[in-house]
Amino acid sequence: MKHLLRNRIRAAVVATCLLGAGALASPAQAAGDDQMNGIHAGDVLVRLRAISIMPNVETSQSLSALNVGVNNAIVPELDLTYMIRDYLGVELILGTSRHQLTSSLGNLGGVNVLPPTLLLQYHFNHAGRIRPYVGAGLNYTLFYNNGLNAGGQPISITNHSFGPALQAGVDVQVTRSLFVNADIKKIWMHTDATLGGQSLGRLNIDPVVVGLGVGMRF
Repeated sequence: MKHLLRNRIRAAVVATCLLGAGALASPAQAAGDDQMNGIHAGDVLVRLRAISIMPNVETSQSLSALNVGVNNAIVPELDLTYMIRDYLGVELILGTSRHQLTSSLGNLGGVNVLPPTLLLQYHFNHAGRIRPYVGAGLNYTLFYNNGLNAGGQPISITNHSFGPALQAGVDVQVTRSLFVNADIKKIWMHTDATLGGQSLGRLNIDPVVVGLGVGMRF
């Protein structure tokens, strides 16, 4: 009788342990499933896009009279996002492009533009597979490799500017780590031009940047 009671107690203890282990495993499994989708604090997102840079040109002084324009450019862009909260990220955008300037006098030559941009992003539906986001931040633009000239005389420009930047986009998760991305940004940048020591005025480039690409979550 004692032997039978001992066996029943042992069986009850084993059953209780198994049920407890199952109860503990279920939330862990659910948490694991949740990590399959979406983004979370501490994640690093790396995106590679093909972007189309479409300047929205405004000029002043002599540049207005010359009807100066800046051509579009299609280049690659790399960006890095660190998620400081499940829904909040900080993104650094890196890329460079070369633009040709035209005028009523003809081609004025080209200049390279390097506009690193830092944005604070808010991500909607961060735990889902389709994740829209918006961002706002600051752009620093470096103008370099200046080949601008008019009538055989070099055009000098200020080599940097600061301006605001706005962004909207969406990530669509394909696998646990891979997603596709569409993104649009508005960046404000400008430079002041001189010819032979005389001011030609300010050139506001202020491009709209549209991009498509892929990303990885780490």
